[in-house]
Order: sequence, then structure tokens, then C-alpha cells
Amino acid sequence: MTALLVALHILAAVIWVGGMFFAYVVLRPSVGGIEPAAERPRLWRRVFARFFPWVSAAVLVLIGSGYALVFGPFGGMAGVGLHVHLMQGLGWIMFLLYGHLYFASWGRFRKAVDADDLQAAGPALAGIRRIVAANLVLGLIVVAIGASGRYWP
Repeated sequence: MTALLVALHILAAVIWVGGMFFAYVVLRPSVGGIEPAAERPRLWRRVFARFFPWVSAAVLVLIGSGYALVFGPFGGMAGVGLHVHLMQGLGWIMFLLYGHLYFASWGRFRKAVDADDLQAAGPALAGIRRIVAANLVLGLIVVAIGASGRYWP
């Protein structure tokens, strides 16, 4: 069971952090060349509509598998190392940022694009971009902690 929980935890992190890396580092610069410019928000609308359900599922799997590991085979919070506490703390910050992104920024962006209000879509997309940038940095730190933490002194 531990191996399954660890595998689910890692796969969920790969989906979330890897997806953010792809969207921010590869897709975002590539979209800039799409003309007319009015097509860019429509493309992001389609991309996010497919990406966010995966992220939402990944977040739930991360939380569930993480706490199942901590309170199962690892014996509770007292039985885990500093790296697990750091992953948990940063993970909750990421979760809260994603919640704001999904329920506030994405909602505004989706409604603006669906109403063809591209003036309102721009600031909402900028908000999404800022949150993704912050979560990408945090996510890469968490991945590094998760990969190396058990080897810390």
C-alpha cells in the first residue's frame, strides 16, 4: 500500500508541477505569436478548461496520499522528517493559491472570454499568470525537497 500511495503522490505532483512548467515556460511564450491577438484569450480559455480538472484531481490526490502516508506507514507527524513538514507547509500555500486562481481569477477570465469581453480578460489572465508563476516556483522547491529530503542529515 505504501508503494501505491507514494506512486500516486509523485504522479499527482508531476501532473501539477509539470503542467505548470509546460504552460508557463513553453506554451505562454509560444502563444504570444498568435494573431489576431484576440485569439490568445480564447486559446488560454480552452487550455485552462482542460488543465484545471487535472490539477484539481492532482491536488486532491496529493492531499489524500500525503496524509495517508504520514498517518499510516510514517506513524504520524512526529514520525516524519523536516522535509515532510516543509512539503506540507509549502503544499498548503500552493493549495490556497490554486484555490484563489480557480475560484476567483479563472472565474473572471472564463466569464470575460465567454462574453467576448477581451478588455476584462486581460487583467484576469495576468492574475492567473502571476499565481501560476508563484506556484511553479513553490512546486519546484517542493519537488526538490521531496526528492532529496530523506537524504538530509
